[in-house]
Amino acid sequence: MSTELIPILALAVMFVAATLLPVNMGALGFVAAFFVGTLAVGMSSDDIIGGFPAELFLTLVGITYLFAIAQNNGTVDLLVRGAVRLVGGRVALIPWVMFGITGVLTSIGALGPAAVAIIAPIALGFAARYKINALLMGMMVIHGAQAGGFSPISIYGVTVNNIASKAGLASSPLALFLGSLFFNAVIGVLLFVFLGGRDLLGRSVHDEHHDDDGSVGGATQAPTPLRGHGATTTTAPTQTVTAEKTPRLATAVRAITFEQILTLIGLGALAILSLVLDLDVGFISMTVAVVLALASPKAQKGAIAQISWSTVLLIGGVLTFVGVLQEAGTVEYVGDAVASLGLPLLVALLLCYIGAIVSAFASSTAILGATIPLAVPFLLSGNIGAVGVIVALSVSSTIVDVSPFSTNGALVLANAQDVDRDRFYKQILKYSALVTLVGPLVAWAIFVLPGWL
Repeated sequence: MSTELIPILALAVMFVAATLLPVNMGALGFVAAFFVGTLAVGMSSDDIIGGFPAELFLTLVGITYLFAIAQNNGTVDLLVRGAVRLVGGRVALIPWVMFGITGVLTSIGALGPAAVAIIAPIALGFAARYKINALLMGMMVIHGAQAGGFSPISIYGVTVNNIASKAGLASSPLALFLGSLFFNAVIGVLLFVFLGGRDLLGRSVHDEHHDDDGSVGGATQAPTPLRGHGATTTTAPTQTVTAEKTPRLATAVRAITFEQILTLIGLGALAILSLVLDLDVGFISMTVAVVLALASPKAQKGAIAQISWSTVLLIGGVLTFVGVLQEAGTVEYVGDAVASLGLPLLVALLLCYIGAIVSAFASSTAILGATIPLAVPFLLSGNIGAVGVIVALSVSSTIVDVSPFSTNGALVLANAQDVDRDRFYKQILKYSALVTLVGPLVAWAIFVLPGWL
């Protein structure tokens, strides 16, 4: 077997093992990088370690550390309460509030499963209480997470933009962010129209029966742990996620604490310093987190443990292996093979479907880290616009997170209230199959085809 094909075989074994067994794909990536790098490619240990994404590691740790503190000190709850009060009691707007809140959380750095784990119990509690379709509410939460998931300071956004930049590809962080945002927003509109959203128009929470305590569904413990995408184990926040117990849809005003004000200022500073002044996201997020920890040591208790170490391991291991894959010449080999088909549009479509199908069962982050580098030679050929393909690939590989086999889909399934669990599972499964079948084609038609024409 040629040297170029060995890493591909190893990558396939990694995906299969991580899907069938509760083993973090990042750990498999480090092992594969070591054995393939030393035995097949002839790399030294230093060369292999040189492929470790140190900058991305700092960003992942800093962002998730900061978000854990924001969750502990109640800033996340503050944002939820404030957003819910904006609907003025209109039931039809509640799904969109949940969509927006989850999108804001992921856009400022929260991992998608973390944001869904926090918002899904609250959202599905509202759905049960105000007779909103559970599938509509659950999918709005997940698509909201994906809508904000590719901001320049988000985990997905940083990962994709980092890969594109290092590969020398033309990239547009803004196009990536807005592309995912609008694509998922349109899906949200379709969900609202076809899953009973129109029946909610004109209804008010004040018309509904209220319990004596004004609760909206009671307390729900976020399930932990859940195996997401077969590649990594994601543990939902350990504290109890409680639906807001304030009268009339959380309209009561609560005092804002000093820690929450400081956290909001910190999040604003992160956005300004990283987006406007172009300072490193990892260093800025870590700085803000440390300032918050020093200002209120109690609020940051346990925050280190809440850092998504499984995701850090996943990305670090996969991208280290990708470095070996590139050194072996596999990227150029696959790129040349793809380019030889002579049909750039077809190749781009196939890549979108590969990313979507595999991501429905494996880690979206891992898929993004593997498929985009494999497409680099094809994109560098100049026969097709790199930005459009990257956006289409990114969208295709993440919209399938609605699958019940993914962390996000499993969280929605686990937190649904007053539903037939088996029936709800089948509904999610059918919807995810529809998204996997149609989503990549639509993404390709929107982001790739216009650039070609």
